[in-house]
Amino acid sequence: MNVIKKDLFVRMSLINLTVVALIGTLMRYKIGFEFPFFSQKYLLHAHSHFAFSGWVTHTLFTLMVFSLGDQIKKPKLFNKLIIANLICAFGMLISFTFQGYAAVSITFSTISVFVGYLYAYYFYKELNSLQSHPSSHWFKAALLFNVLSSLGTFYLAYMMASKNISQHSYLGSVYFYLHFQYSGWFFFAIMGLIIHKLSAFHSFLYNPKLFFAFFIACMPAYFLSILWADLPWYIFVFPIAAVVLQLFGLVIFLKMIRQYLNEILHKWSFPVRWLLGLALIALTIKLVLQAGSIFPEVSKLAFGFRSIVIAYLHLVLLGFTTLFLLGYMLLEGYISHHKNAIISLVFFSIGVFSNELALMLQGVASFGYILIPYINETLLAVSLFMLLSLIGLVCFYRRIPRNEGL
Repeated sequence: MNVIKKDLFVRMSLINLTVVALIGTLMRYKIGFEFPFFSQKYLLHAHSHFAFSGWVTHTLFTLMVFSLGDQIKKPKLFNKLIIANLICAFGMLISFTFQGYAAVSITFSTISVFVGYLYAYYFYKELNSLQSHPSSHWFKAALLFNVLSSLGTFYLAYMMASKNISQHSYLGSVYFYLHFQYSGWFFFAIMGLIIHKLSAFHSFLYNPKLFFAFFIACMPAYFLSILWADLPWYIFVFPIAAVVLQLFGLVIFLKMIRQYLNEILHKWSFPVRWLLGLALIALTIKLVLQAGSIFPEVSKLAFGFRSIVIAYLHLVLLGFTTLFLLGYMLLEGYISHHKNAIISLVFFSIGVFSNELALMLQGVASFGYILIPYINETLLAVSLFMLLSLIGLVCFYRRIPRNEGL
């Protein structure tokens, strides 16, 4: 991977994240104020599709290729695949914003799925050509779940084409896609990246139980997303097993972090530890919340309030995924330790958890049908704060501090 493409892809990651924040801010503005030029529904589709493809998937595609370093055999091919994914991402951004689900947006969405298939195929071949490494299992699982998640979107397309749509089938397909993106593709790719960094420690000793616990849990954990669907009693053995395995995997991972804590404290800068630590907290909260959702009453209550669902999705996408990716790019030097870049990252992370706090308060209040004064204005202010932080990051992410040389 040549240097020019590397810098381009990282810059595009940060620009794309800023675009996601811009659309999110516009959506927040439309909730509390008049702004008739865009459809809120269309913006929501553009926001979610671009967040997944333009920000997270683009960044994971890029960082996974970078993690192979000089060992990668077909850098030009991956350049083309990453660029193709970017083209599809911007195609979806524009078409969803102005048309919603229509021929153009569906075409770009479909092409992006097949670009993901091609990336999975060729990256899998690259991994098989390398010597065994703990990250390879995580990356292969991530690619598998990314492909598997697309079945949800294809089933949605089938229902729309056949005009045979039921509420349970529709929601089940949506949650199938979201589960295998969030808990499959995103999570396993991120774990592959962190294992890749931890393996550089001299005392690194890999525990394969960590991978198998999360891998085996991923499939049955899907049922945690659809407990509201009045499933037969015997189905509950699957989500219960998933919860036990996930918590077991979390304990192993926390022990691993504790084992290498001294090296982390000495070799990783404070801003890196701050971002990755917050991401770990968000992951822990996510898994604990999933464990709580094993009780059907809790699950139905949570899924019955939109603000709770939004808070959970943002916890995973912003609190865990986004903060980890930014921390990892800072750790690898793709984002410099320039003072203004660090300030932007700290402000953004504060905005992420302020957003979660506001959404959580809104969700808890909704249980009693209580309206919190100025909550929409507060969420708008937080969104604007995060957007401005990201604009600062884009401006300063490659500025080199004086103590790092020219």
